[in-house]
Amino acid sequence: MEPLKHECGVAMIRLLKPLDYYREKYGTDRYALNKMYLLMEKQHNRGQEGAGLACLKLNAGPGDEYMFRERALGSGAITEIFSKVMQNPDFCGDIYMGHLRYSTTGKSGLSYVHPFLRRNNWRARNLCLCGNFNLTNVEDVFRDLVSKGQHPRIYSDTYIMLELLGHRLDRESERVFNIAIEKGLKDSAITEYIEKNIDVCNVLRTAMPQLDGGYVMCGVTGSGEMFAVRDPWGIRPCFWYQDDEIVVVASERPVIQTTFELEADQIHELRPGQALTVRNDSQVNLTQITGPAPYKA
Repeated sequence: MEPLKHECGVAMIRLLKPLDYYREKYGTDRYALNKMYLLMEKQHNRGQEGAGLACLKLNAGPGDEYMFRERALGSGAITEIFSKVMQNPDFCGDIYMGHLRYSTTGKSGLSYVHPFLRRNNWRARNLCLCGNFNLTNVEDVFRDLVSKGQHPRIYSDTYIMLELLGHRLDRESERVFNIAIEKGLKDSAITEYIEKNIDVCNVLRTAMPQLDGGYVMCGVTGSGEMFAVRDPWGIRPCFWYQDDEIVVVASERPVIQTTFELEADQIHELRPGQALTVRNDSQVNLTQITGPAPYKA
């Protein structure tokens, strides 16, 4: 029998108001970044091997970078990452996603530290992904991707997951593109229409049923769609909180509670098979994606 041990940890923050609001109210434009540090540090037990942080800026203009990432190895990874990003003005954004790594595959090195990035010149097709998971059918998913003509560069569960969701995101983008063409839109108007009408739940509905195992997957697209989705058996934990300023996701309830000085009943558990999504217009939704199946938490 394998010994029990901590699994990976995830944390996400989505600001629901413009950055000026937090600067005026809290006296800093690093409000969300400070909270992310607490969310990750309070889950340090879940990430002794490495950590990563991603940031997305909404409404960036063409020619300006909008998606950033920093990763580090070792038990001091959180301190190393935040000592860099706190001095970096690029990491002042609207969406943050953090990960604490405790590997279950036996593979190590910075290239296996989340979040993973999938880049594209179309902002809506960019995808940043991290998760707490242990999949049992990675080989099946890999073969399915190859059968569709893809050529994954790395054989690892996270990278294959990135390609699976990225493939479905491409298809969703094409679906909305065709609608834009039917409407007679052209050039940048097509891009704007795609970014406003991408439905990340369509991506999850077509991708997640292919997976077998326990997971909490968190992701952000380049156009500002954010999601967290839990396996239909409820094997891996996920909790969330929302008010009029912020949406927060973490692997542990007390972490959110103590970081934001909340009562336990203000924090919600993401139900098995459910997804929490935040659109780029700040609309928050809960959607049943798969299952639920018999509870196995």
